Amino acid sequence: KLYLINATKIAAEIGLGGRTNTILQSAFFKITGIIPYEEAVNYMKKAIDKSYGKKGENIVKMNYAAVDRGAEYVEVEIPASWKKAGGKFVNANYNRLAPEFIRNVADIVTSQNGNDLPVSTFAGDMVDGTIPAGTAAYEKRAIAVEVPEWNPANCIQCNQCAYVCPHAAIRPYLLTEEEAKKAPVKKLAQGKAQLAAYKFVMQVSPADCTGCGNCADVCPAKEKALTMVSYESQIPEQANYDYLHANVGYKEVLPKEQNVKNLGFAQPLFEFSGACAGCGETPYIKTITQLFGDRMMVANATGCSSIYSAAFPSSPFCKNAQGHGPSWANSLFEDNAEFGLGMRIGSERVRDTVARLMKEGLECSCCTAEMKELFEKWLNNRGNAAVTREVCDKLVPLMTACGCDTCKQLLELQNFIPARSQWIFGGDGWAYDIGYGGLDHVLASGENVNVLVLDTEVYSNTGGQSSKSTPAGAVAKFATSGKRVRKKDLGMMAMSYGYVYVAQVAMGANQAQLLNALKEAEAYDGPSLIIAYAPCINHGLKVGMGHSQMEEKKAVACGYWHLYRYNPVLEAEGKNPFTLDSKEPDWSLFQEFLKGEVRYASLMKSFPENAAELFGKTEEFAKWRYNTYKRLAER
Repeated sequence: KLYLINATKIAAEIGLGGRTNTILQSAFFKITGIIPYEEAVNYMKKAIDKSYGKKGENIVKMNYAAVDRGAEYVEVEIPASWKKAGGKFVNANYNRLAPEFIRNVADIVTSQNGNDLPVSTFAGDMVDGTIPAGTAAYEKRAIAVEVPEWNPANCIQCNQCAYVCPHAAIRPYLLTEEEAKKAPVKKLAQGKAQLAAYKFVMQVSPADCTGCGNCADVCPAKEKALTMVSYESQIPEQANYDYLHANVGYKEVLPKEQNVKNLGFAQPLFEFSGACAGCGETPYIKTITQLFGDRMMVANATGCSSIYSAAFPSSPFCKNAQGHGPSWANSLFEDNAEFGLGMRIGSERVRDTVARLMKEGLECSCCTAEMKELFEKWLNNRGNAAVTREVCDKLVPLMTACGCDTCKQLLELQNFIPARSQWIFGGDGWAYDIGYGGLDHVLASGENVNVLVLDTEVYSNTGGQSSKSTPAGAVAKFATSGKRVRKKDLGMMAMSYGYVYVAQVAMGANQAQLLNALKEAEAYDGPSLIIAYAPCINHGLKVGMGHSQMEEKKAVACGYWHLYRYNPVLEAEGKNPFTLDSKEPDWSLFQEFLKGEVRYASLMKSFPENAAELFGKTEEFAKWRYNTYKRLAER
């Protein structure tokens, strides 16, 4: 038998957003009759009281309604012809020719037949656990109920929507007149200012969008250029996205490092991950890949970021048209910093061999004068990304033509000629707690590595346990009556070394400050630490995760989170190395901010006697931190 229920519509009518689990559970008990339905309803409502009672009466009532409406299903009569139906699983949402890995492995796994694959399938390149890059692009899950529709007449072409998209599902494209004539895209705008020679389009990939709505939320146009509409109405846009991605590509006409708008035109090399809709973490990773992705290596701590970055067979890290992209690996939870340090040291030892061979090439009679000039240029600029990439592109064909022993050895190591950007990713559970000893060791080493801490202030992937990053007053597992001690100041501890670059950022609060911090951190010849505020479903944003970027803005405006940069280079120049980038907070907004998140608001219901005291401490500690930063900035 086949039954259908429009649980998505019911959930929206009730006010549960995209949460359909309670509706579907109720339908299951009604259809199966495993136990009398009336008993099942009573059990479910008792479970709702237990699970959601502390989160407010309104949430309980909505879930009660979900149980009651679970009986609104219809039975579909199954045609007799279906008994003879057969065939192979095909994902109809992509029309690009799927690579062998997708056809022979990924599609089989995603159709839940992975156990049928023989061991021999994984011989060759996959024997060590390696999977191809960019496989997430072939999933085309089409899970969004609503996706953004672009209105070119209202668009100011700021690219902020693309900047904040957690899944890189909306992107700006520039088309020449000739490309515009050939393209099937109908909605085009004339490029503005320096881009007046191009046609501009903000294109969504509906089948990759998760429907969070952050793009529409941050749109600064007087009349919004993006409106959330039904997925079905935008299905034709998928063909437009596929065409633009394959045939138009990404034009970096203006320096991408200059501002957010320019960066938007750079290809994201982290796309369509399995992160939650509205995730506060992934926009940071995506931005880093747009800046440095063609030459970056990533060591990723176990946690949310490792799961959505490499849940077999899906890989959201991808390559550009030249075949360059991030290399990524995950070791353990507790040793990620050391793992990343090992990556850096290992690659530099290989590059030492490159340097030795180039010095030999300077003395080689077979190598031409042009090649020797390039060898010299590389040896004098070994750490310069732009120069080493240029040298590599010019040297490879020359060395191939030369064919001497030195050139043959260099060609085997050609991937190590461009300077690499080493990154270490992880959450606060890793950086503040379990992996802190290793992180401290790596920062103290003085090696040129970049650390990104995705700070959700809780152990996100394991279900919301308290970490040393969790502020006082927050409710989490192991702190159900509200955490009583203040948040660890990881940034200040790293600054105590004096030679570690440190920044605290929040994309939604100050997009330009984030961009500056990333550029400075990567350019700094030493260890860098970036602590990024990342709203999470565990926070229980009452406005929903579709407003996670605006929640970051509120956090900074009220003084809950602060923005700063500590750059040791400035101290060497006789300047104050500490810059406080966030202005004086409006402390009158602080308590309202806490009440807008269930992780705090639930304390008022479960332990009202603790709430006032702890919320007062939360604000007191936030003021203490701000005043400390202010004193540093005024030195």
